[in-house]
Amino acid sequence: MSRHAKNSSSSGRTFTRRRLIKSAGAAAAAASVGAVALSRAQAAQEAVPADAIIIGAGYAGATVARELAERGLKPVVLEARDRVGGRVWTNTWAGEEIEIGGSWLGPQQELAHAELSRYNIGTFQDVAAERVVMPGNNGLVTVSPADAAATVDPLWESFYEGSAQYFERPHEPLYRSDLLADVDPLSLQDRLDQLSLSPTELEILNGETSIYSGGPSTIGSLTGMAQWIQLAGGTYQDYLTTMSLRPEGGMIAILNAMLDEAQANVRLNTAVTGITEQNGKVTVTCSGGGQFTAPVVVVAVPVNTWKSITFNPGLPTAHARASSEGIGVPHATKVWLQIKGNVPATQGMAREGTPLPMLIPQQQTAEGRLMIGFAGPSLNVNDASAVQDAVRTYLPNATLVRYRAMEWAKQQYTKGGWGLRRPNQLLSLFPAIEEPHGRIVFAGADIARGWHGAFIEGAIESGLRAAGQAAELA
Repeated sequence: MSRHAKNSSSSGRTFTRRRLIKSAGAAAAAASVGAVALSRAQAAQEAVPADAIIIGAGYAGATVARELAERGLKPVVLEARDRVGGRVWTNTWAGEEIEIGGSWLGPQQELAHAELSRYNIGTFQDVAAERVVMPGNNGLVTVSPADAAATVDPLWESFYEGSAQYFERPHEPLYRSDLLADVDPLSLQDRLDQLSLSPTELEILNGETSIYSGGPSTIGSLTGMAQWIQLAGGTYQDYLTTMSLRPEGGMIAILNAMLDEAQANVRLNTAVTGITEQNGKVTVTCSGGGQFTAPVVVVAVPVNTWKSITFNPGLPTAHARASSEGIGVPHATKVWLQIKGNVPATQGMAREGTPLPMLIPQQQTAEGRLMIGFAGPSLNVNDASAVQDAVRTYLPNATLVRYRAMEWAKQQYTKGGWGLRRPNQLLSLFPAIEEPHGRIVFAGADIARGWHGAFIEGAIESGLRAAGQAAELA
């Protein structure tokens, strides 16, 4: 273990990634950031009448703010953190722009690309793997990306067999609810158990299903991931492209542009503890004792955090169930790593239960190769030696220069990672969870109808729907 390894504790995979040089779109996004910051500073000093209160300054909240402003309304955005973005967090580390939260876009995600076009923000391809380390019959083996795909693709095709029928229209997930009755109760582990897999084949699949579940593969639903596959185009290689593009200026760029266009009144460090609807108005109470009142409130925070808010009147059945069960995965730890020297761009995958079931190559720097790891619950990310040992699973001679870990499940205003529906949640929660509760509207990627959970596409979709509902109530 290098004595120079550093730890600062604060979640995709593909065989095709390559970064290009940033261009004018990034400069435009940077200008947008400054304008939004000024708006926040003004908001801290002024009391502006609110036509709507938006709780949460992530992608869903920013979409609602922009859409309501376009309709001539004056929204106030309340954000518990000292930054905007929610589960998206673009930052700088090891001299490079990194994504501490959500990282990628796909070519199929039309709403996100419409926003990129609207704000003249470009994209670039992420780094391409030169080799893949994956389970073999006698431990991990190193193969070419083409050989890895030849092994992996048929296994996922078998895993998702039938999903083209039960998600015949993946943007309308309940279209074939008659077929969903048999599959919605299944966890990812249930589906693995249905297949006749060799031990090696099981290890190839269950490492990834455990990462997306945020723990054991028993947590996430088959229908959750199967819908992603069909939205992407129907094959595993189609799905990998959903993690191939990155926006110039970072994942935060579109969101900042939205808030800037809306001239949004964003109140940072304003945590909401209660929402009360009475006499045609909704009053929001904050942890410091402050209150905001408007005709409508949009709750645009992760479902896992709803239980931290007291709703009066109480939540309806679907919303109460979602709040109790959660949708955001319970364990989501993303680790940025810098490996000393000129290191091949290595893609890694290992079985469920290993400390680092997924490794993704990023750019080579003068000091070493950057990589992203998705850690399992067994890895203590506060132990630098344990992190280096986990990396050496894939790169036996690796020397860890430094790393940065983000344990999203431990964050007070997230209480979990990306969203992935649990078994039985599709049919039990939808479409009721999309409906307003009196003058309280709900938004967020967790409850998106299409690209739910792990994608800003779903947050934008949900935000557009919620903005229309809120405008009718304002």
